[in-house]
Amino acid sequence: MTQTERASSTGSRPLAARIALGRSIGPVPLEFLLVASSAMLLTAFGIVMVFSATTVESLTQSGSPFNDGISHLIYAAVGLPMMFVMSRFSVRWLQRIAWPVLVLGIALQLLVFTPLGHEYGGNRNWLFIGGMTIQPSEFLKVALVLWIAFILHRKSAVLTRFWQFAIPILPGVAFAIATVLGGRDLGTATIMAMLALGTLFFAGVRLRFLMPIVLLGAAGVAALAIFSENRMKRILSVFDPNCDPTAECFQPYHALWGLAGGGLLGRGLGNSREKYNWLPAAADDYIFAIVGEELGTLGCLVVLALFAVLAVGIFRIVRRTDDIFVRAAAGGIGVWIAGQALVNIGVVLRVLPALGVPLPFLSAGGSSLIAVLIACGVLLALARTLPDGKAPVGAVPSRSAS
Repeated sequence: MTQTERASSTGSRPLAARIALGRSIGPVPLEFLLVASSAMLLTAFGIVMVFSATTVESLTQSGSPFNDGISHLIYAAVGLPMMFVMSRFSVRWLQRIAWPVLVLGIALQLLVFTPLGHEYGGNRNWLFIGGMTIQPSEFLKVALVLWIAFILHRKSAVLTRFWQFAIPILPGVAFAIATVLGGRDLGTATIMAMLALGTLFFAGVRLRFLMPIVLLGAAGVAALAIFSENRMKRILSVFDPNCDPTAECFQPYHALWGLAGGGLLGRGLGNSREKYNWLPAAADDYIFAIVGEELGTLGCLVVLALFAVLAVGIFRIVRRTDDIFVRAAAGGIGVWIAGQALVNIGVVLRVLPALGVPLPFLSAGGSSLIAVLIACGVLLALARTLPDGKAPVGAVPSRSAS
């Protein structure tokens, strides 16, 4: 078949078949394998741990020890195919959907302030629709990364001028974060700010532009913490060696006791003691403590190693492309997933105050799992755009203050 005939054949495909196929199937890049394998292994690890961590609570509430675990398995069964569907999207289509998905994400987030909104743990950040609980802020993270990367791609020639790239990015990000803060979810808002800064950084925005934004954001977070008695108690409890283990430090201490009780090899899968209604949110924000208790230090190291493999795959995508959109989107997603994992683990280790953010892939919760898997699908789509050679074709541009 001649080149003209191949082009004609490609052009005759139905639009639905051409929307997201991107490049034709060829040699699979190493970055694709690193991201896909680590994402699937972390998801499988999470399914096993959620089954184990929820048996007691699930048995109490529904009469079946596997009810919550099966729900998480269903979410994984939905999210994994979505990841591979997203991996077939071309960069051009990811750019095309940037504005629509941001508008949709903000619209869903605003619904939490309607009668459909649901409040839990003092935060109004969930929707209750048709018997299902959805956390729209998780999907807003994906939308925000794609949108910022698209705007930076469009303005790549003027990134050396502050106001040229700052509009509309800073107002857009501020509004998206404000919709989350309106529901009093400071933890999620902090992660969103981190991923926004990560996207800007990996696009090549100069540090002298980013530092004032970082300082302003830090001042805002400090103000929100200072004027909230509950947040200040959680922050101060981290630095208080005499914190009351029966009051504000009940959850942090039980997380540490769970980790300590696991030792090197753990008590054995399913043998956690803390999950017997001692550790609140054992399957959610504190599932890393259950990993440590049941699988020991070795299990924790396996989880950290899988996140490290994912981070290496993302970093290689950033290093091996000259496309600002690819570099920014991959970097932003990497900061989101790796940063949120470190924050969650830091909370479990009582290095950070409780922020209420889940451990990606592992924590129970359909919205978090599906959103992270969609983000990994975007990473896979970006990995498919890399050149076939193994040597880096470009590096992150210099960010000198000049």
